[in-house]
Amino acid sequence: MRDVSYTPGTDALRHISPLLLTAQDLAATALVRLTALDNSTYTHIAGSRASLELLASVVSSSSLAGTDLAHVVLTNPYEGAQFAGYPADEEAVRTARHAEAIPKMSGHLDDAVHQLDLCAIGCRYLAHGITEDLVTGQEHKSAAVRQTTGPALPPAQYDALTALNGGGNLYESATRGLGVTRVATEDGTRVSIATYRALAKRGLVTRDTSTSLAIGQKITVTEQGQQALAQPRPHAALSPAVATPPKAAVSQGAHR
Repeated sequence: MRDVSYTPGTDALRHISPLLLTAQDLAATALVRLTALDNSTYTHIAGSRASLELLASVVSSSSLAGTDLAHVVLTNPYEGAQFAGYPADEEAVRTARHAEAIPKMSGHLDDAVHQLDLCAIGCRYLAHGITEDLVTGQEHKSAAVRQTTGPALPPAQYDALTALNGGGNLYESATRGLGVTRVATEDGTRVSIATYRALAKRGLVTRDTSTSLAIGQKITVTEQGQQALAQPRPHAALSPAVATPPKAAVSQGAHR
């Protein structure tokens, strides 16, 4: 827009009209983006209000740029014929009209350039700010999940929790006069009572205490347990016995 050149009249209309339509398209696009962002989950992220307000300013600035360009069109001197009975413009009159219009047209054009500069700056800040907000929001969400579920589950506990998520019950039976508590899962996975208690201590499972242990208390994976299951399954640590070859094997290899 800074490089646009024209002469007042038809030539000015031909050059300014596309700029005006582009500014109006920009305002419409910014408004659509603002509406979409306002209706999205992004509004739940800290700092999102500033982005919405900045995008609203882009709508305003692009609209003002369109208005400034419309004023260029309005100020432009046209060469149509006068009403009947009026003398035709002489060259001196036409030159005077152009000389009067040019500063006004240039002023409106400069104002439009300024408003569009504000749009460009706002869009750059928006692109950076929204990206940063989304990354920060994801980090906070991950931290919240880690804080809720605690340290990563050992593989055995993760597998037990997976089995219990498919259905399980807690029973108590008398063996030699002693009460023995055991866990039964729907898929037959063996879950020790120690593992169950570790999961329950972390709040990852709960049981229905309204029924008797003799009948069986249904085990339910809590919301925290579901969050733990949403994490990738941890890998078992490589034991030193596996990681380090036996000394005998090393010695045999050395003799060879």
